[in-house]
Formats: sequence, C-alpha cells, structure tokens
Amino acid sequence: QVQLVESGGGLVQPGGSLRLSCAASGIIFRIYTMGWYRQAPGLQRELVATISSRGTTNYADSVKGRFTISRDNAKNTVYLQMNSLKPEDTAVYYCRIEGTASWGQGTQVTVSS
Repeated sequence: QVQLVESGGGLVQPGGSLRLSCAASGIIFRIYTMGWYRQAPGLQRELVATISSRGTTNYADSVKGRFTISRDNAKNTVYLQMNSLKPEDTAVYYCRIEGTASWGQGTQVTVSS
C-alpha cells in the first residue's frame, strides 16, 4: 500500500526557513516524479515544485529562488527547503506522487510574526 507522510511544518516568522520532508513507502520511489503542493484557506491547491526521477526540478514562479526541492532515493524521501518565507506562503503543504492519486496527509506551515 502506498503511503506518503509529510513532516516539518510549523510556525515561523517572516524571513525564516523551514524544511519539509515527505517519506514514501509502498512504491519504487526512485522511478517517480514527486511534487509538493500547497493549499491556503479558501483557495485551490496549487503546485509548488516537482522533481523528476533524474533530478530535474520545476518551480512555481511565486517560490523560485526561495524554495528548493530535492530527493534522497536511498531514504525514499523528498524534501522542500523553504527560505525567506512570507505570510502568503501560509498553507497546508502536501506531497504527491505525480501522475497518481497518491497524496500525503499534509503539514501546516504558518508564516506570521
């Protein structure tokens, strides 16, 4: 059974940093493109970043230069390093196995002073 478990969310001040992790199980992790998404209250879920099996990355314009997606295939884990956080980054962050209906449960990120 496929399982994705996010962690690392929390409350941070504007300008701060957080590192999210998503541990996958039940899949051959290394062959899949992985994605991070976020959903703020009252808004649709939106793509934040993706990383292919070969390590090719893609970012939403709103996070380019501030967020970095990476993966460790030995640990079946995808990461999202978030720097220079802004209040508008506040959302529940989810990881996903791209091209599938497999999502994690989400982790809350709140950026506030």
